[in-house]
Amino acid sequence: MDQAQNEETGADALDALKNRALREAERIAEALVFASSEPVAEKLIATKLPDDVAVDAVMAQLARRYADRGVNLVRVGDAWAFRTAPDLGFLIRQEETEIKKLSRAGLEVLSTIAYHQPVTRAEIEDVRGVATSKGTLDVLMETGWVRMRGRRRTPGRPVTYGTTAAFLDHFGLEDLRDLPGMDELKGAGLLSGKVPSNFQPPILSANDDLTEDEDPITQMDLEELGLLTPMGEAED
Repeated sequence: MDQAQNEETGADALDALKNRALREAERIAEALVFASSEPVAEKLIATKLPDDVAVDAVMAQLARRYADRGVNLVRVGDAWAFRTAPDLGFLIRQEETEIKKLSRAGLEVLSTIAYHQPVTRAEIEDVRGVATSKGTLDVLMETGWVRMRGRRRTPGRPVTYGTTAAFLDHFGLEDLRDLPGMDELKGAGLLSGKVPSNFQPPILSANDDLTEDEDPITQMDLEELGLLTPMGEAED
């Protein structure tokens, strides 16, 4: 066997090893996502894979394998989850417990937060043209679709609000840039037909990192907001 044949044989063996490692990594990622009832963070998946395997390549390949199956592997923000294929959704009868039916005001506040985040309560009121009760925001946070992001670096340091990964997952969105247009939003029941004329969705980032004018919420902030007792324990 000459040198060229030896090199070719060595290259083939190396490719075989790489493919075997990739398949094993796919199996690991598949098991992690399958076993979880919640979307699994890509960073967590990466910690379980061999150091020389790129998690983005693994998940992309795995998603392609499931693209034509009854369940699809989909990205939810920075995480991954298995979901029923859209064209088979009508076959599934899933019983869900509704935390609380959202009022029209709740739907409008949710859509305002989704399209204008990070946004403060005063800014929500400015967009909608009416006052927003604390109860409405509390209900939205109870659903798990809205969270306190941080505090704006302005007088009074108002709390900023944004949506959560659960919001993306519930509405089948990969990231915030996949939010539907105005007509689709109304059709989905997330926006009242009486929305103020000045409501225009801005261009959103793919992630929800804090902006330059936001500070993270600290334990002292949580105590000030009544979400923690002075001893640092969460209130019931």
